[in-house]
Amino acid sequence: MAEALDHARQEFWRPPVHDVAVANERSATCSECRTEFIVGSRYCHSCGAGRPEITAVRTVEIPGITELNALGKRLRLTTPALIAFLFGALSLLAALAIGFLFTARTTLDWQAVQLWRIEWLLAAIAGFAAGLLLNKSS
Repeated sequence: MAEALDHARQEFWRPPVHDVAVANERSATCSECRTEFIVGSRYCHSCGAGRPEITAVRTVEIPGITELNALGKRLRLTTPALIAFLFGALSLLAALAIGFLFTARTTLDWQAVQLWRIEWLLAAIAGFAAGLLLNKSS
């Protein structure tokens, strides 16, 4: 009977033939329905539950107040100056991103894109100037 497992054909709709130790392994089977995960999949193909080790790894953490205070201390900026600096940096990124997001097909479109860039660059200049005026560490 043991020889029959060595010659068993694997078909795509049947689970693979393997020993019990591998089947009980938590990382290879779904915790909801106990089906084996397909290699490289994020979710179970039977029930749709997420794979525990992949969903836990792919978390994005948003910086909190302590990280922003640490950034302000590293840059030697007060809190209002740091907020103004971050506003200026985001405005500068928005001015750069407009060229990638919008394409100009006519002269009127090109002028509109340039006007948006000018507005975002003026906002960046205002943010950086406010950061310089609000900084008390100088």
